[in-house]
Amino acid sequence: MRTQVAIIGAGPSGLLLGALLHKAGIDNIIIERQSGDYVLNRIRAGILEQITVDLLEEVGAGARLKAEGIVHREIDIGFKNQRHSIDVQGLTGGKVVTAYGQTELTRDLMDARQAAGLVTVYEAGEVSIHDFDSAQPKVRYVKDGKHHELACDFIAGCDGFHGVCRASVPASSITEFERTYPFGWLGILADVPPVSPHAIVYANSERGFALCSMRSLTRSRYYVQCPIDDKVEQWSDDTFWDEIRRRVDPELAERIITGPSIEKSIAPLRSFVAEPMRFGTLFLAGDAAHIVPPTGAKGLNLAASDVKYLSSAFIEHYIGKTDAGIDSYSERCLRRVWRAERFSWWLTSLLHRFPDTGGFGQKIQEAELEYLVNSKAASTSLAENYVGLPL
Repeated sequence: MRTQVAIIGAGPSGLLLGALLHKAGIDNIIIERQSGDYVLNRIRAGILEQITVDLLEEVGAGARLKAEGIVHREIDIGFKNQRHSIDVQGLTGGKVVTAYGQTELTRDLMDARQAAGLVTVYEAGEVSIHDFDSAQPKVRYVKDGKHHELACDFIAGCDGFHGVCRASVPASSITEFERTYPFGWLGILADVPPVSPHAIVYANSERGFALCSMRSLTRSRYYVQCPIDDKVEQWSDDTFWDEIRRRVDPELAERIITGPSIEKSIAPLRSFVAEPMRFGTLFLAGDAAHIVPPTGAKGLNLAASDVKYLSSAFIEHYIGKTDAGIDSYSERCLRRVWRAERFSWWLTSLLHRFPDTGGFGQKIQEAELEYLVNSKAASTSLAENYVGLPL
């Protein structure tokens, strides 16, 4: 088998890259170790920057997003039992974000790929990549008990933090930067109306962080900060609803509509960056190269910007007959990645309860939050980073 670009990973970044390349007439095959159903069942982020929305529309997979996505024009921040609104749209000259679940986005891209008759190999075992330090890289895998080899010009590593692509790079060729946080997020998904249909609500309290968000007008996603060693079994639905009501202002607490969870999980928080993002004919994109705390809603959107840069680089190579985009890929991506890492770290530090800061740390957070909501300059900085800086 042979293709021009072998894409490892059929999550949103791999599927979006495949769609952009196909639109440009560049042959690609996606290799995924899990089943399609497994990929769709992963519950992930659901806040899209305009760049991500535009890319989905560009590849013809934006119809359902346009019909069902919910535009968010502001952010609500709560502390000291009061809630304050940040006018994101007004402060950024009209920019907004859109609430649309990653599961739905993945389904749209899967359906578009299937309709176009493009090849995706699901449940590929023993995936390995070879010779990416040469002009003749290869991908090997096992499918239905048979060994396969896929020759290609380039390999795109879109296989996530635990994938094979980054792990295949010699340790001497890569530098990794990481910060882990001493808490996790307990999140539940429930078929209940959101507490706010037009904004995400962040809350800082002495009991810890809380977040109220949405997936649709009938499905909501809620989070509370919890100890990193907590187990899901320790948290009944009633315990969760009681706790989040204690962390938000009284008026909002009264508006929260509760219901049985349809998914419940605890996620650790991590900041991670691998440099560089290119190794010969291997290119990393999305979670394979970087992880951000979910506080700033940047993970999926960073993956989309990586894919935009990478697809443009491949198009320039094959059609424009220049490797300028390939040579600058890592530098361009990392400039944007580190800005997003800084924003996500700052917002996480501002809103969460840290075990070693005590009462002093809480008072400092509240003082900074007071400045943030009362200063147009500070509010504008938050809004600009939240909607995403231009490519």
